[in-house]
Amino acid sequence: MWYHEKEDWVEFSVIARPGSSRSAFAGLYDGALKIHVAAPAVEGAANKALVKFLAKTFKVPKSEVTILSGEQSKRKRIRLPLNERVSAFIEEMEK
Repeated sequence: MWYHEKEDWVEFSVIARPGSSRSAFAGLYDGALKIHVAAPAVEGAANKALVKFLAKTFKVPKSEVTILSGEQSKRKRIRLPLNERVSAFIEEMEK
C-alpha cells in the first residue's frame, strides 16, 4: 500500500526522481507514489523542492510536511496532514 492513513495525518511511500524539468506526480510505481522533482539531488535541494511541491499541492504549511525516512534515498516516507485535498488525491489515484 502506497499510503497509510491515521486520525489526522497520512503517510506516503514516495519514489523521488530529482533533476526533472518540473515537479509533478508520475503515478504509482512499485508500491509507491512516484514524483518528479525539479531540483538536483545536491545538498538536500531535492528534498526541499519535494516538501515545497507537496505543501503547495495540498495547501498545507511546509512545516507540516515531514520526511520520516529516506532523506538520502530516492525512496522516502513522507507524513502530512490529512485534509480534503489529500483525501481527494488518494481517491483519484486509487481509480
